[in-house]
Amino acid sequence: METNIITINENKLAFEPGETILEVAQRNKIDIPTLCHLKNTIPTNTCKICVVEIKGEDGLVESCVAKAEPGMVILSESPRVVRDRQKTIGRMLASGNHNCAIRDFDTLDWTSFQLGVLKDDGKEDLCPVWGDCELQDLAYRYQVKTRGMPLNACSHETERANPFIIRDFSRCILCGRCIKACREIQVNDAIEFGHMEEIPKIITKDDKHLKDSDCVFCGECLQVCPVGALIPDRAFRDDRFKPTQKVRTTCSFCGVGCQMDLFVQDNTIVKIDGADPDLPPNNASLCVKGRFGYDFVNAPDRLTQPLIKKDGKLVQASWDEALDLVAQKFTAIRDEAGPDAMGVLTSARTTNEDNYIAQKFTRAVLKTNNIDHCARL
Repeated sequence: METNIITINENKLAFEPGETILEVAQRNKIDIPTLCHLKNTIPTNTCKICVVEIKGEDGLVESCVAKAEPGMVILSESPRVVRDRQKTIGRMLASGNHNCAIRDFDTLDWTSFQLGVLKDDGKEDLCPVWGDCELQDLAYRYQVKTRGMPLNACSHETERANPFIIRDFSRCILCGRCIKACREIQVNDAIEFGHMEEIPKIITKDDKHLKDSDCVFCGECLQVCPVGALIPDRAFRDDRFKPTQKVRTTCSFCGVGCQMDLFVQDNTIVKIDGADPDLPPNNASLCVKGRFGYDFVNAPDRLTQPLIKKDGKLVQASWDEALDLVAQKFTAIRDEAGPDAMGVLTSARTTNEDNYIAQKFTRAVLKTNNIDHCARL
């Protein structure tokens, strides 16, 4: 008889020793909300959103750290749990520039607040992640309003001093996801909690700008941020209400084979995210090139046809014409100067299949062993 059984919302569920309540719930498609939990990292239970009620326990417990024990009877949406989540979400909404139509002020205060937020954002519309924010989703889900809570001014200036990521500290809820992504997933260790005795802030070493820190701009922090504290310095956030198609593909920058999701609008890539956290080889992680290096796809000056020289000028040619010309040149050099007059340089970052074909071509066709790779390609 199996003894490792817990009950969540009247569902009897088996668990493995060491699993948390949240892990058991997620594995069985039971939604326990959380804003700080990040799969494949050590739980920090900073957001307090994932609290649940356990029969026989006096207080609520954070399901992301509480281990499942035989016989537990758990409620994830009891009135007590809902009231606690509403208070926690309300405090988060009141902690900064969260202008997502959830606040409850009189007309003059609300207008003043919205105008102040727009000034801080440097924009003329709502929050850049309006409609794509986990905190906003939870506020609507639990019908939270920050009734009677004071307006909190922006404590730290928004950082726009790099080409990839805008850091809006006025919307940071200090969940710590970005730190876990940087430290435990990407192992860059570029950011951490700081100013804890004053006004808390996510900082780099010596509180430098990202461009002057150890950050490699992989964008992992941006991908996991649940609110508008980290946003891409791209047009996607302005076009977020256009029809968008998500396309799963393989990154072409190197031979690792990272899986990624392209967000496409009007046949143009506007954003790239890592794919499923359980999908190898990258488990949703991407490097700076994979995440941000896509402008070339629709660049107006991108070559779409081969060019060959005629009368000293580059002119368009068909693939057959271009390949025939290259073959003629290679054959002439090999026959006149010998095979070892030529060499082939490939890349350590292309696929194994491409490199295999390159060495076969070099040895079997050009008749030389002069083939090497350059890791910088």
